[in-house]
Amino acid sequence: MPERSSKSLFRASILGAVLTLAWPTMLEQLMQTAVQYFDTAMVGALGTRATAAVGSTTTVGWLIGSTISAFGVGFLAYISQMRGAGEHEKARKASAQSVLAVLVVGSLFTALTLALSGVIPAWMQVDESIRPLASEYFFILYLPTLPRTASIIFGTVLRAAGDTKTPMWVGIGVNAVNVILNFLLIYESRVISVFGLAVPMWGAGLGVVGAGIASAVSVALGGAALTIALIKHREISPLGHSIKPDRAILAPCMRVAFPNMLQRFGTSLGYVAFAAMINSLGELSTAAHTVANTVESAFYIPGYGMMAAAATLTGNAIGAGDRARLRELARVNIGVEVILMTVTGGLLFIFAPAMARVFSKDEAVISLAVTVLRMVAVSEPVYGVSLVIEGMMQGAGRTVAPFVFNIIGMWGVRILGTLICIKAFGLGLVSAWACMIGHNLLLFILFLAYYKRGSWNPLNKPTERPAAAE
Repeated sequence: MPERSSKSLFRASILGAVLTLAWPTMLEQLMQTAVQYFDTAMVGALGTRATAAVGSTTTVGWLIGSTISAFGVGFLAYISQMRGAGEHEKARKASAQSVLAVLVVGSLFTALTLALSGVIPAWMQVDESIRPLASEYFFILYLPTLPRTASIIFGTVLRAAGDTKTPMWVGIGVNAVNVILNFLLIYESRVISVFGLAVPMWGAGLGVVGAGIASAVSVALGGAALTIALIKHREISPLGHSIKPDRAILAPCMRVAFPNMLQRFGTSLGYVAFAAMINSLGELSTAAHTVANTVESAFYIPGYGMMAAAATLTGNAIGAGDRARLRELARVNIGVEVILMTVTGGLLFIFAPAMARVFSKDEAVISLAVTVLRMVAVSEPVYGVSLVIEGMMQGAGRTVAPFVFNIIGMWGVRILGTLICIKAFGLGLVSAWACMIGHNLLLFILFLAYYKRGSWNPLNKPTERPAAAE
């Protein structure tokens, strides 16, 4: 077979593997975003105050979720590399250790979130008139933190084993439950029109509290479903293995997870500080920021889908010691990512006004949200490249450099820049989002330079064993 034809077939096989892993994650993310859209739109119909109450503590949720996710990254690196090396028994032992991680981490975060729910809105500089409602919503939302932890970590374990479809289907079911419960719990009883017929519809009329209950119930169901799915999984089930601490498994997992946890905690804390500064600008800026964040989230879906695929396939290639496959994987992943994020960035720029109007009827909120959305649309492709390279770092077990890059970008550019713009110069939301874009551009430069150096790749050093296998 001619060399060019052989290379084309090899590249096609890589592309097929990437898309096979990426599309279920993208669909799962799409469904989660769709529910976020429904949540924001349904709550938005209650008014700007309700939107601000729900959105004011969103970044604290990111802090919790992303810190928990870091533990999943440790298991992802280990399990994907062990499977690539054909060490399936070690992968199953790691799955059992993930059960221990869920119990410990989930219990700890349950205690923390519920104990702090009353003061978090004050820390976030939320307007005093909406603090009680924001606090009540947050408490309800994080009651099921243990199943939330199970959903995050067990979903990552399944993806590490190459199963992205199970988390996708669970996510679709959970999101459907959330939307239905929102519909029933948020609004009062009313008459709706179905194909021209007037149909009486029961409603609990709980407003923002109803939205919190709907989300909490759906999260609890999702955690239970993914727990059952992992236990029954043919290749990665923890059954038959002890959940007592196993240092041989936990040590390499935690070496990867700890820097990633610091990164996620540090950057998410930055999101909290960023949101607090925006909240201090008033209800209009808080509402516009909430709407813009909600709209923007849908356009990052290709990035996170490709990131998940890059992490798993990088771990497999390193575990198998396949340099050629790893090199081609990087080229395919980055190329596809740039194309996808260029398209989504263009769509975001064009349809920003129409999408903002889905979540708010206030013209001032819409106008401000559209301005910042069109600004960030331009930076979509470069942010996508950073995500893919970071995913490869996770699969390789290299999490220290991403930690350093993200902390520098978040605190040195976004937070410091926003603080100067708002406090020193009296500027508003537009300046804060400009600092956010500067953060994304810096990450692109740092990640691309680090990737080009090649020092992250253990296969470039024949005497070095893969990080997660040490």
